[in-house]
Amino acid sequence: MKKEFFFRYFMLILFAVFSLSAFAQKLESGPQVLTFHSDIDDTEQPYGLYLPEDYDPGLKYPLVVMLHGAGSNHRLALRRVFGQTNRDGETDVEASRYFPRWKGHGYIVAAPNARGTMGYQGIAEQDVLDVVADVKKRFSIDENRMYLTGLSMGGGGTLWIGLSYPDIWAAIAPVCPAPPAEAAARAGNAFNIPVHIHQGGADPVVRPEGVRAWVENLKSKGVDVEYSEYPGVEHDSWANAYQDGAVFDWFARYQRNPFPGQVKLAADQFKHSKAYWVTFDDFSPGTLAEIDARFLGENHLDIKTANLRAFTLRLDGHPLYQRDKSLKVNIDGKIVKAETGHAITFRKSGDQWENSAYFPPTLAKRKGIEGPMSEVLAGRHVYVYGTGGNPSSEELARRRQQAEKAAEWSYYRGEFLGRIMVFPRVLSDQQVRPSDLQEANLILFGDKAANSLIERFSQRLPMHLEDTSGNYGLAYIFPIGNRYVLVNSGRSILESPESDKQIDGLSRYASPAIVYALKKFDDYVLFSKDKAIANGRFDDNWQLPQEAAAVLKETGVITVR
Repeated sequence: MKKEFFFRYFMLILFAVFSLSAFAQKLESGPQVLTFHSDIDDTEQPYGLYLPEDYDPGLKYPLVVMLHGAGSNHRLALRRVFGQTNRDGETDVEASRYFPRWKGHGYIVAAPNARGTMGYQGIAEQDVLDVVADVKKRFSIDENRMYLTGLSMGGGGTLWIGLSYPDIWAAIAPVCPAPPAEAAARAGNAFNIPVHIHQGGADPVVRPEGVRAWVENLKSKGVDVEYSEYPGVEHDSWANAYQDGAVFDWFARYQRNPFPGQVKLAADQFKHSKAYWVTFDDFSPGTLAEIDARFLGENHLDIKTANLRAFTLRLDGHPLYQRDKSLKVNIDGKIVKAETGHAITFRKSGDQWENSAYFPPTLAKRKGIEGPMSEVLAGRHVYVYGTGGNPSSEELARRRQQAEKAAEWSYYRGEFLGRIMVFPRVLSDQQVRPSDLQEANLILFGDKAANSLIERFSQRLPMHLEDTSGNYGLAYIFPIGNRYVLVNSGRSILESPESDKQIDGLSRYASPAIVYALKKFDDYVLFSKDKAIANGRFDDNWQLPQEAAAVLKETGVITVR
């Protein structure tokens, strides 16, 4: 009886599983729009997706990520990468309303909306990574055949994201690229990524001279780069680059090698400090750290570094690494004794490298808490105004409006640029929940008397503005646990004067006011209406440098702890 019961029970379960799989909802093949949930502002964010005909989850598929240009969107980008231009007389708005039929070339293709036109740094950068993660969760992706392309602003994003996360991609194809200025120093990161750049020879928007300079920069770093310039073509070189599926044919030539024999990596942020089997453990954020690590033979490594104090090699799986054999390592011209293992860490002590574990100080800058101020916006964040000091209704409204003004991301910037689709919350200090304290970066307006959260953190914060006349503004970023707080006391950071810091044109003219205001400075700034009085970075342990502390104290309006 027991055997019969268990047999019937097993058959019932088997039937239920078969029924669910047989009748489960499946996506149709072809172009469509999906969404992912963004933790940044708790919204559903769209991306275009192309699913090949007869998609079989039992097979692994190559993935192409396509980044749209300024004034465009995910739906148009999905069309463009398949060579689908607008019909005669058709506007982009009209073309966005439908998907024509096209040949799929056997690739899954994802086109992030990335909030509209804001470049591909910060929130938009994270959106691209989130789209990749969402596609990998839903579909069967071959991680050694993942490719990145984009046009104009998206071509710049292809360079920025391709060079910032080089071990994700098998190859990249920027089209008439307009990258942020800081991407150029990372050109060598493409050492193991074939690059094909496309450019119009008569492009009045992205000048070919600048793109040719990019090509030469890549070549000088040893990058395998192809360059296609189309004579007489203006800023629509994507029509040539994507015609008849040419980019898919080019991508098909390459697969990612997760264990290349040589790795070049340059980074000035911890969030970009990993490539293949190399990870940076200690350097100064804001200063470009570099490594060139290569195998000379089995278990024999030659490594050159710059501005780097600690790094880790993870070599398990590399064809030139055997754990049961001795390891020979030459770092910056000197032999360093090293033990084999899963993670092999080297730390600089004075001028000498040694094979030694690295334990960062408790308050050391690291991934997630490294600054500068604009990083508070790159993840989940909340704008918080204070209710303390028994304010009048007019004063409370002023405080709330200050926070709301900073949180205005989605204002209308004209028909071409449109809106940036970011919707952060604005709360009073009394409305902030424990989950916000644990999970969100906090942008705190006011001082200790006005904002209870500034008062709550006051013994941990490095400085306070004591002047309440409204003549000064203070803004700085600081870690509280594993999250950031950004304190803005006195004048709003939106009223801060210009700085000498180089900011690319897109950030200057197309970014929300809060993004541009914070990008003008690094970790902190004290300013008046007309000038920045003191600004710079905290040191690697989130301490004010002595000279900076002296300058701030001399103003008489700042208390430095």
